[in-house]
Amino acid sequence: MTSRPARTPASDTRASRLPLPPYITRVKLKNYRSIASCDVQLSALTFLVGPNGAGKSNFLDALAFVRDSLRTSLEHAIRERSGIDAVRRRSHGHPHNFGVRLEFRLPGGETGHYAFQVGALGRGGYQVIREECVIDAEATCHSYAVRNGVVGQSTLALAPAVYPDRLFLTNASGTYPFRALFDALGSMGFYNLNPRLIRDLQTPADGSLLAMAGENITSVLALMSAQAPGRKEQVEELLKMIVPGIAGVDSVQVGPKETLEFRQSVDGAANPWRFPAANMSDGTLRALGILVALFQPGGAGRIPLVGIEEPEVALHPAAAGVLMGALRKASLNRQILITSHSPDLLDDPKLEEQEILGVAAKGNVTYISAPDLAAREVIRSGLYTPGELLRLDQIAPNVDLYERGPRQLDLFTGWRA
Repeated sequence: MTSRPARTPASDTRASRLPLPPYITRVKLKNYRSIASCDVQLSALTFLVGPNGAGKSNFLDALAFVRDSLRTSLEHAIRERSGIDAVRRRSHGHPHNFGVRLEFRLPGGETGHYAFQVGALGRGGYQVIREECVIDAEATCHSYAVRNGVVGQSTLALAPAVYPDRLFLTNASGTYPFRALFDALGSMGFYNLNPRLIRDLQTPADGSLLAMAGENITSVLALMSAQAPGRKEQVEELLKMIVPGIAGVDSVQVGPKETLEFRQSVDGAANPWRFPAANMSDGTLRALGILVALFQPGGAGRIPLVGIEEPEVALHPAAAGVLMGALRKASLNRQILITSHSPDLLDDPKLEEQEILGVAAKGNVTYISAPDLAAREVIRSGLYTPGELLRLDQIAPNVDLYERGPRQLDLFTGWRA
């Protein structure tokens, strides 16, 4: 394994390529599923790297939980995850509360944080114990704080009603700028794409946001063709690079249903042949789903963040470079979070140390942090790519952060003794 020449510092190479807001800059989690505590910074493109079962998916699910709680209801989000006992971390100490804190930057440049804590009651019940939102807009600060169903400090002229089983941000979203935050958090997209559902005939549906498994991809592709043909062409060009011979893909009507139709070049044929999705491989369908998730219509203002589970699955290792290029390009317009344990995907000398989070499990507890100082320095200096370090099993969370003493993460005021 050969060393690589040192690279130009990130501040010099990427200053002109920062993503458009809204943009989640920091995530704190407490007692969410296998995650006892977590405090990490996010970049425009962030990889959560670790073995199977380490808890990478639980990190993405915590963000999806926020999205689902706002888009539908807190009750629905908890029920979809098999109840409050499946959401809160189970341990010898039996923690009853779990919580999330997100720090962000909104489209207008406003910064702030949003945090809430949910407590488990008996017989599967729950209540919002505390919720807080602060948005700094130029010289004006908009904020509220709710404790046990009562609004405390608030800049709202007339505070809406508080319900102990609902997040207050849903009610506060009727006023500026809480609506901008509500829209951004409610429009995040998270994906674990299922080739079988992509292959099936689909019922025409709202195509403004790709569904988690890709079950509405025909409607999304149709909307993309109508409203953003340049994005569809971009998806097709990248798909051609991943799957040689593919000339394009369209959404076509089949009675009351829809399906994908692929155009594929065939030796000796003057024009591409057409094949339904039912004839395409899992790898081709997953590749299309990933690209549609990355470049679906809406831009940064509509879909600010996209999280994808293991995009390398079922793809040939030779396609890793194309996939990385697609992820990098998409991150210029929306924030991208990826879970992966693929050295091939991470074999990119342009991948920077702040774009990597190590994930590991110990005693049924998930640890997430930036890699340790030695690994970060090796990546920064260009001696090894993250993929090479992963092959050497040298990308792991900095467990020292968790072993310096009995610290407890406070979601509302930061670390405390």
